[in-house]
Amino acid sequence: MLASPEDMLTADFPARYRAVCQHLSVAKGRRYTPYLINYLNRLVVEGHRLLYRHHNNLRRSLLWFLVAGFPSVVRSNRSYVFIAAALFLLPLLVMGIGCYSNSELIYSVADSASVHSYESMYNPESPVLGRERGSGTDVAMFGFYIYNNIGIGFRTFAAGIFFGLGSIFFLVFNGLSIGSIAGYLTQLGYIETFYGFVSGHAAFELTAIVLCGAAGLKLGFSLVAPGPHSRADAIRMAGREAVLIVYGAALMLVVAAFIEAFWSSSRELPLLLKYGVGALMGLLLGAYLLFAGRRVGT
Repeated sequence: MLASPEDMLTADFPARYRAVCQHLSVAKGRRYTPYLINYLNRLVVEGHRLLYRHHNNLRRSLLWFLVAGFPSVVRSNRSYVFIAAALFLLPLLVMGIGCYSNSELIYSVADSASVHSYESMYNPESPVLGRERGSGTDVAMFGFYIYNNIGIGFRTFAAGIFFGLGSIFFLVFNGLSIGSIAGYLTQLGYIETFYGFVSGHAAFELTAIVLCGAAGLKLGFSLVAPGPHSRADAIRMAGREAVLIVYGAALMLVVAAFIEAFWSSSRELPLLLKYGVGALMGLLLGAYLLFAGRRVGT
């Protein structure tokens, strides 16, 4: 016996909806009784309504998450965000100053081939900024940057399962790596090419890495100090908010990849415009995380 549309919605709704549509097609083709055809047609119409209502609910949920849910959950976990930011930014600043003062220091975190690659990517004489582009154009680079950025963010988050130590490692390591590159290239005088390239997407990318680290630290702390709960229950409860932070950070990394592929690499844009847009992006992102959704969060 066919289920009602409401029952179908609580089960495997898409598969059942397709089955009802197929049944209706067969019934019409074989000229079954009008009663059966009308019954199946009602189910299809009602199923179609429920399907699109479900899609609308998903769209509303996504809109709420972007407008209020994500910044609210970030603020409610501000302690983890501050710790992650310190673990990331302090090594970045120390290594940046160190490599600017002593260029040989970069070889403590990168091999000679990598250093040569950085020099080529941001050499003022290079025809393109950033990674070399082949025939795949900016669209291919967009895909590469998404893959690379999401990979960094996911590792920083997922490693938190090791009592937070993995997230700490990746935050510090990424801070050291980025700081060493910035300090070394600044010392070489590649200021306009390097900072002109990174200024547009840095706010989204660096903030997203910190947020992924914060989510990983939240997971790790739930294992270190589960309180009155079992470790399994503690990590499950912590994971609910941690995953929301990672979802938002992943969207930020996609935005960063888009800017990096289509905006940052352009040599035709004035340098001051790049700096101005980068500063504006940073201010808007900061205001969004600090103030959006204040009525539903802290």
